[in-house]
Amino acid sequence: MRSAKKIMGTVFWDSRGVLLFKTLQPGETINAARYCQTLDKLREAIRRKRSGQLTNGVILQHDNATPHTARVTQGWLEKYRWEIFPRPSHSPDLAPSDYHLFGPLKRDLA
Repeated sequence: MRSAKKIMGTVFWDSRGVLLFKTLQPGETINAARYCQTLDKLREAIRRKRSGQLTNGVILQHDNATPHTARVTQGWLEKYRWEIFPRPSHSPDLAPSDYHLFGPLKRDLA
């Protein structure tokens, strides 16, 4: 029996549900330019799914991985005035996604 293929995905969500789910092709990696393209798609998803919410501001939580801290990314975030809620990469604390996203996702897939 062959095992299922693994995929790398990025998910953006809020208290009402998933806003954007983006997968990577095999061998594809994330760099700052690609991350900013994903943020552009997230901005459009918020505009479509949460009409009017962009004017209230966006608080984005991400860790300190290189694509997140690169100058081009920081410039993008400043341009759109998105606030960052920092999270250390190797924090012993559970990330909100560990409880609020992956738990329901596992139940739905079971």
